[in-house]
Amino acid sequence: MAAPALTSLAPGQGPTSGGTVVTLTGSNLTGATAVAFGAVAAVSFTVVSATQVTATAPQGAAGPVNVTVTTPGGTSNSLSYTYVAAPALTSLAPGQGPTSGGSVVTLTGSNLTGATAVAFGAVAAVSFTVVSATQVTATTPQGAAGPVNVTVATPGGTSNSLTYFFVGAPTLTALTPSLGPGGAVTLTGTNLTGATAVTFGAAAAVSFTVVSATQITALAPVGSGVVNVTVTTSGGTSNSLSYTYVATPTLTGLVPIQGPTSGRTVVTLTGTNLTNTTAVKFGAVAAVSFTVLSDSQVTAVSPPGPVGPVQVTVTTRGGTSGGLSHYYVGAPALTGLAPSQGPTSGGSVVTLTGSNLTGATAVAFGAVAAVSFTVVSATQVTAVAPAGGAGPVQVTVTTPGGTSNSLAYFFVSAPALTGLAPSQGPTSGGSVVTLTGSNLTGATAVAFGAVAAVSFTVVSATQITATAPQGAAGPVNVTVTTSGGTSNSLSYTYVATPTLTGLAPSQGPTSGGSVVTLTGSNLTGASAVEFDAVAAVSFTVVSATQVTATAPAGGAGPVQVTVTTPGGTSNSLTYNRIQSP
Repeated sequence: MAAPALTSLAPGQGPTSGGTVVTLTGSNLTGATAVAFGAVAAVSFTVVSATQVTATAPQGAAGPVNVTVTTPGGTSNSLSYTYVAAPALTSLAPGQGPTSGGSVVTLTGSNLTGATAVAFGAVAAVSFTVVSATQVTATTPQGAAGPVNVTVATPGGTSNSLTYFFVGAPTLTALTPSLGPGGAVTLTGTNLTGATAVTFGAAAAVSFTVVSATQITALAPVGSGVVNVTVTTSGGTSNSLSYTYVATPTLTGLVPIQGPTSGRTVVTLTGTNLTNTTAVKFGAVAAVSFTVLSDSQVTAVSPPGPVGPVQVTVTTRGGTSGGLSHYYVGAPALTGLAPSQGPTSGGSVVTLTGSNLTGATAVAFGAVAAVSFTVVSATQVTAVAPAGGAGPVQVTVTTPGGTSNSLAYFFVSAPALTGLAPSQGPTSGGSVVTLTGSNLTGATAVAFGAVAAVSFTVVSATQITATAPQGAAGPVNVTVTTSGGTSNSLSYTYVATPTLTGLAPSQGPTSGGSVVTLTGSNLTGASAVEFDAVAAVSFTVVSATQVTATAPAGGAGPVQVTVTTPGGTSNSLTYNRIQSP
């Protein structure tokens, strides 16, 4: 009988555990009595025909062995069959992926060469690649959310399994707030566990924290405009929700910069990005109210506050602006004013004293503004009184802190003179002159020309008595000054003192009756001629240099003759009375 011969066997490899059915092809195989894998007989074999035998491989050590067939004709040539060690998996990465599949998973282990299948549960990988004996990469199929066992099959068998999790895709249903300058944002949705990224447009969140499967808190990066926010997990990338970046507000000015501690000042704030203002604060206290006029202007009503500066800020969805100073000012108070009266024509400079007068914006006399005013210090203001009707008015000072209490100021009518008596007197002064007129109460001065009266007494609103000062001979204007002003003037004439230089005759009878001619100077207006203390029987002023007088009766002997005028009493000259024989 011809010797058997082998030409091929298939498969050419199998697991070391044996059991692989191997088909041997050749010739003269009829009557085969043995099939051997190396030194070990096949578990069993079947002669299919003279050209084919099937044999079940026994267990064997990893590596090649020679396979032979023995028949009554002898033992065939040998063909190589390789025992392959069973594959083993030690890790896979990533350990999870989306239910939609498509993730590339790297399987690490041993004896992976010649892998014939990779399975995720009962479903084959979409594709796989044997990288080396220790690594296979596989693309996941679709799968239901949850764990599946992953295995690798090689000619050496099927590996142990490792768990892979199919993860549902994340979804977003809300984000709060949906607009702002950045900062903290809360994302709400489903399947958020294991989030690997949160993005605002193309930029990653500064940081994020997975609170639960339905909530993530994220710190938005710097940005502008409207961006799409997404969450990425091993289950994929979520739908997007819009987040709007709002620019931070800025303040560049506020007017007025100060106001009363009682508040209620309407302050105009200017700046940028003021649209959608949600709060205006004066220090830590909210404005009484505010109105957004435009993106660059807001008006706010100040609340009450303590004396001193506070920082005013504006808050929008874009954040809180830097602060600008607003000063709370104490209300002004008046304690005195001097003088307390003045002319109805105005023009008096009035000194107001008090407290918190700095920054005064108005001084009012009743309803009429002062002609002008000057802030001297926090305790003093000088103001020029306006014209006003006779009588009292209330004077007030207004500052950013409010309007002060009022003090009375009296507008006084100007004095007027209608008469003075006597209207002349000696140059030596001393004459008591009675001035009559109106509005003379409160007189502060009586002047004879440029010279003040020696003294004066206000008798009533219509009369003053004044002692004339010395003056040069001639007329002067007499005036009265009160807080209402200076009166019109009336003429008062200074008269020079009369002098006598001669009298004729210089003697006469004791019975009187002689007409004596007196010569001298300043004799005009003579009011008396006396012979000692006895008045002349009569006298006549002939001129400024001559007076004639009728001598009175008297005892024998010399007497002194004088002339009195408004200018005073003259020197005396001697006149002798002679006893009749």
